[in-house]
Amino acid sequence: MEHSGNSDAILVSAYIQGDESSLCALITRHKHRIYSFIYSKVMDRDVAEDIFQDTFIKVIRTLKRGAYNEEGKFLPWVMRISHNLVIDHFRKNNRLPRFENNDDFNIFSVLSDNSMDAEKRMIKGQVEEDVRRLIQELPEDQKQVLIMRMYKDMSFKEISEQTGVSINTALGRMRYALINLRKVIDKHNIILTN
Repeated sequence: MEHSGNSDAILVSAYIQGDESSLCALITRHKHRIYSFIYSKVMDRDVAEDIFQDTFIKVIRTLKRGAYNEEGKFLPWVMRISHNLVIDHFRKNNRLPRFENNDDFNIFSVLSDNSMDAEKRMIKGQVEEDVRRLIQELPEDQKQVLIMRMYKDMSFKEISEQTGVSINTALGRMRYALINLRKVIDKHNIILTN
């Protein structure tokens, strides 16, 4: 069966009806985007490959069970599965994902996608609100650095200049802020994914 012109929804439907090659077409079509997203969070090729495989094992199980009802939103659904598996990976290893810039702070929230519907936007907003509340529990100096870095997207050099501390002190405060944020999350037993 020739797949290139078929929509994701048609391929999902064909796979559910027993056409195994449709799943290969879906994986091939979306592999780069999904793998790149996972790798950008874990920064380890072996781990990214494992999570990618686990993502599609979960996809296959859900489709085989007949529990898929995303109606044409296949990619956002798969990305959400991979996002949750990334979070699970960090929970198991008791560490936080990489924070490179403001966008990466969304590891705490439902993956942003242009086709995000109202319900997902509401959940995303709630999760981000929870994170802001958690940040308020941090010591003042750590909270200040974290907000400057995450929400204002300032460099550590800019933070150092604005707060009057060395870059190393600013980096240290950021590190402790993330460690403490993790402790607060664990203390409240908060699940930051939907």
